[in-house]
Amino acid sequence: MSAVHGMLLPLTLLAFQASLCCGACVEVDSDTEAVVNEGFKLGCISCKTRAEVSATATVNWYFRASDEKEFSHIFSYENQNKNFPDPRFQERLEWRGSNKTNDLQDGSIYIHNVTFNDTGTYNCTFDRIITYDNNFENRNLTIKTIQLNVVPEFTRGMASILSEVMMYVSIVGLQLWLLVEMIYCFRKISAAGEKALRQSEEEYLTEASESKDDCTSVQVAE
Repeated sequence: MSAVHGMLLPLTLLAFQASLCCGACVEVDSDTEAVVNEGFKLGCISCKTRAEVSATATVNWYFRASDEKEFSHIFSYENQNKNFPDPRFQERLEWRGSNKTNDLQDGSIYIHNVTFNDTGTYNCTFDRIITYDNNFENRNLTIKTIQLNVVPEFTRGMASILSEVMMYVSIVGLQLWLLVEMIYCFRKISAAGEKALRQSEEEYLTEASESKDDCTSVQVAE
């Protein structure tokens, strides 16, 4: 028994470490609808396939408006330095990715004061160099595309109101359906009770009639 416990303990520790490793980075898709005049986070996460190896990464963001054909370089993050090549975003972009490390896995950015002109396609690129124990380097380029749509503020309010109205309509509809079912079941039970009562009365009258006939035949025989 002690030998079994001795084998289970290392396996448990390895499973725990693996779960921590896998849970350290999760790739989640970015939201795609922003509200005008508010802030919005463009999410971009690229996890390493092997967490135990060291790596360095550079993150670049590119933007193409709805009426444009070419992408413009709007932001770069390299060696913890930020650069804003596009004047349209210089005062409005904020880094929301990995901090105090060159091993970047989160390259998210935040747009302040979103305008309708920010509607379009955003490309987030991770240029990652992975270094192995034998000093072998492997370069990997990951591109994530986000299609952003900017909507008026009242649109979000209308969506919230509509969702609440639909919720109340669903609740009322469910209550009405339950009421109809209760009435139907009540009528069905009442009809079954009346039928059973009529059958009982008919059986009673039949038995009484038969008993009367028997009594009459006995009197005649006497």
